[in-house]
Amino acid sequence: MLYHLAIAWKGYLPGLNVVHYISFRAMAALLSSLVLSFWWGSAFIGFSRNFLRSKAREFTPHAHKEDKNDMPTMGGVFIVAVVVATMLLWSPLNKPEIWLFLLCLTGFACIGGWDDYSKLRYKKGINASVKFFLQVTMGAIVASLWYWLCAPSTALVFPFFKNFQPELGILLIPWAIFVMVGTSNAVNLTDGLDGLAIGSLITNFATFSVICYAAGHVVIAHYLQIPFAGTAELVVVGGALVGASLGFLWYNTYPAQIFMGDVGSLSLGAALGFMALCCKQELLLIIAGGLFVVETLSVIVQVLSYRYLKRRMFRMAPIHHHFELQGWGESKITVRFCIISFILCLMALMTLKLR
Repeated sequence: MLYHLAIAWKGYLPGLNVVHYISFRAMAALLSSLVLSFWWGSAFIGFSRNFLRSKAREFTPHAHKEDKNDMPTMGGVFIVAVVVATMLLWSPLNKPEIWLFLLCLTGFACIGGWDDYSKLRYKKGINASVKFFLQVTMGAIVASLWYWLCAPSTALVFPFFKNFQPELGILLIPWAIFVMVGTSNAVNLTDGLDGLAIGSLITNFATFSVICYAAGHVVIAHYLQIPFAGTAELVVVGGALVGASLGFLWYNTYPAQIFMGDVGSLSLGAALGFMALCCKQELLLIIAGGLFVVETLSVIVQVLSYRYLKRRMFRMAPIHHHFELQGWGESKITVRFCIISFILCLMALMTLKLR
């Protein structure tokens, strides 16, 4: 395992302190996952073209039914496999948070994979209520194990109000379930255009990797006046996620060669939520993941407006389809939304020092 090799290198390099050691493994994990993505990507796409071709979603612009029919899907299997392989190479396997992260990632991937398989086999995904129940159940398992095995702080940290940290106690478990399931579904709703969801996830994974680094360093956490959460090892996980996401974006950028499917969007969304929970900055998801929030709110507003006002607020929801129907090109929407996501992530990082 390369983790043990890195320990050996650390012993022979006296100048490689703990901070540099974790940084080295994080960068190594990023590059490893990127190389694995390029190595396995073409082969997986070839496999998907033969066995995993999908139909365009029902409630999408008409152009999608022409351009995105019979496209290879379930690329999330490829992303998750790369992340898991990289974590096993570069992460210490004696840390419970590493195993909990793997459980969160693979558990939500299995739910999304079942849904994707049902769409391929039976032309219809699993029942929405069943899907939501499975998500809540998996979230409950991860949250409960995290609460009992890692004994995290139960304080809820508010951006801008660092002295206001109410204690949740055992209520941390339902709160963690809400964060993981909510983020998972928000990313799933955003995954509607080539490169949109994965492009926005890259900036968010990078942002929360930086936050995990800060929250895992006593001196930096004290300087920023944020809780010390001992999350330094999750920086390596974040590196693996960024690298695998960049590798997938290589194939998913417009015009996409493969879609990630629910197996990817549900698992990566839940993984982002769990990272935010571990570093005690889950409320920053509202800012950093603001694009996911807006996409979700656009669907909620559309449904409520049609139900109670008998009119639609948008031409189509989620909101990226609204701009499509207004004449914006798909690549233009993706690039502009990713720029917005990048700006929001910078704003989230700026709030770490604000009080």
